[in-house]
Amino acid sequence: MTTVETPEEESSVAVKQPKSTKAKILDVVRWVAILLVVGFAAKTLVTNWGEFWRTLSEVAWESSTLSLLALIAAIMVSTYGWQVMVDDLGKPIGYARGAQICLVGSLGKYVPGSVWAYLLQMELGRKAGLARARIFTGSLIQLGVGVVSALVVSLLAAPAVFSNSPRAMWLFVLIPVGLAMLHPRVLTWGTSLVLRILRRPPLDHRLSWSVVGKVFGSSTAAWALQGVHLWLLANSVGTPGFSGFVLCVGAMAVAMTVGTFAFILPSGVGVREVAQVAVLTASGLTVVQATAFAIASRVMFTVADLITAGGAALSARLVTSRVRDSAGR
Repeated sequence: MTTVETPEEESSVAVKQPKSTKAKILDVVRWVAILLVVGFAAKTLVTNWGEFWRTLSEVAWESSTLSLLALIAAIMVSTYGWQVMVDDLGKPIGYARGAQICLVGSLGKYVPGSVWAYLLQMELGRKAGLARARIFTGSLIQLGVGVVSALVVSLLAAPAVFSNSPRAMWLFVLIPVGLAMLHPRVLTWGTSLVLRILRRPPLDHRLSWSVVGKVFGSSTAAWALQGVHLWLLANSVGTPGFSGFVLCVGAMAVAMTVGTFAFILPSGVGVREVAQVAVLTASGLTVVQATAFAIASRVMFTVADLITAGGAALSARLVTSRVRDSAGR
């Protein structure tokens, strides 16, 4: 693959120049933005903490712990897909660096209007020396591939989720179209078209089956792990069995995708829970139990987001420190 590195992406051993006033102001703005999104995430925790704690008090600690670990694994797997996509668009950045940009930036979804997550990712990428267009393009492609993956996986929960929302069945019409759009040639053309509309340079190379397959596979694995998370909660008070597990996987794919497009609300609040309640009640839980678990799931998502974002930021800082120490020797 041939790529043209912009000056901001070149690694240089030159002596660092003092920051300009503009750069210092941008640093302050970035930190304010990060503190703002963390504050909104904390607000979500505080608002739902009482119901969350009452619900988990009835769940075995083993189930709740494994459920949270499944969410953390899902986030890490999804981040891998994002990093693979961004790596394909330029000089590879590696998982630690990519996770810092992706996960910390993703906290922007807790601010009303999901666009903040993408803006924060671009700014964090720019701070790390990557072009904003590269970060935006990688996120755009991963979002599109992830939606197609979710639509395919959501077939598993179609009877339960859409029995109460028949008008949403039109989503399944998009599956053949979405799968066709995943052809590397078509996906490259579509992405370049969007970039031209946004007055950005088109892709300089065609996407490969390998990259598209890794992004699709990581998205599918993330939906499955999120389904494990929901199934473990339901299994703690009922016996949903394997069929219940399949429903939970499909439900999480539906819930997270619909929540993504409910961009007016912070992190798709309210929309995600509708799909979760529909599946959990179909698995034998009462509406009260299903609603409680849906709320608990939202809080656990927030906890997992904060844990992974904090871990990624710390890991990236440690890696940077080691590199600087090595260069100084």
